[in-house]
Amino acid sequence: MSGFLRGTGVALATPFSKDGSIDYQGVTSLVNYCIEGNVEYLVVLGTTAESVTLSKEEKKKLVAHIVNVNDKRLPLVIGIGGNNTAAILKEIEETDLSHFDAILSVVPMYNKPNQEGIYQHYKTINDHTPIPILLYNVPSRTGTNMTANTTLRLAQLDKIVGIKEAVGDVTQVLKIIKDKPKEFLVISGDDTLALPAVAAGGDGVISVIGQGFPQEFSEMIRLGLSGETEKAFSILYTLLPIIDYAFEEGNPAGIKHILKIKGVCEDNLRLPLIPVSQDLAKKIRTFIEN
Repeated sequence: MSGFLRGTGVALATPFSKDGSIDYQGVTSLVNYCIEGNVEYLVVLGTTAESVTLSKEEKKKLVAHIVNVNDKRLPLVIGIGGNNTAAILKEIEETDLSHFDAILSVVPMYNKPNQEGIYQHYKTINDHTPIPILLYNVPSRTGTNMTANTTLRLAQLDKIVGIKEAVGDVTQVLKIIKDKPKEFLVISGDDTLALPAVAAGGDGVISVIGQGFPQEFSEMIRLGLSGETEKAFSILYTLLPIIDYAFEEGNPAGIKHILKIKGVCEDNLRLPLIPVSQDLAKKIRTFIEN
C-alpha cells in the first residue's frame, strides 16, 4: 500500500511574485522540473512551501493548481498539521483528498506535548482520516522530539504508514528501522543523512535540495536503495556543499535562490523570511556554474 512512497519525494517550495502573490507560472515550472527530473513523488504544503504564511483560500488554489499540473503523473502527499488537533480534523474534513495518496502531519509545535500527548494527537487523526498518514518529526522546528518508542507505538495503527524523520540523530533513526513493522516507511527528512539512512534500511527521503537537483538526488537515492552504495555516495559527496548552502541561511531561502539561478522560478519569500545574502548567493552561483 505505501511502497510507492519509496525513493525521493520533494517538499515543493511556493514561488511568489515580487508583490507577494503566488506565482502560478513558477509553480507550473517547478512541478514540471521535478517530474522531468524523475523524482518519485511530490509533497504539497510542507514547511518549505511557506505554508504558515498562506491563507486558506491560497492553499486551496495552490493545491488545485499543483494537482492540475501534475495530472496524475506522480503520487501526491499533502501537509496537514499543526498544534490544534481539532483544527487538523476540521481541515482534513474540508480538504478534497481524492488526488492525494497520504497526509504528512508534523509533531505539534509550541505547546510541547509529552510523548503520550503526541501519541493521542496522532491516534485521533488516525481515527478520523480517510487516507494514510506519514508522521513528521522535526524537533529543530517544533521544540519537541517524538521518541523512537512513540513512533513504534504509532506504527501499529492502521492508517499510519510511515515517518518523515528529521531528528538529526542517527541512533534514533536506527532504533526505528530496527524494530518497525515490515511495511512501515522510514523516510529521511534530512538531505545530508538521507543516503546513510537508506543504506541502513530506510525507504528514501522527502527532500528540499531534491527539487534543485532532481535528477542527481533521486538517482543517488535509487542507487542507495538498490545497494549500489559506492556510486550513491560519490553523488552525495559532490552535492554536500550545495546541501549546506541550501540551509545556511534557512529554508526555503537557499533552495529558492538555487531555483532562481537554474531558471525555474524567482526567489521571492514572504516575511518574516528574506532572500539569501550576497555572500551566500555568490557561493550558490559558483557551485552551480562550475
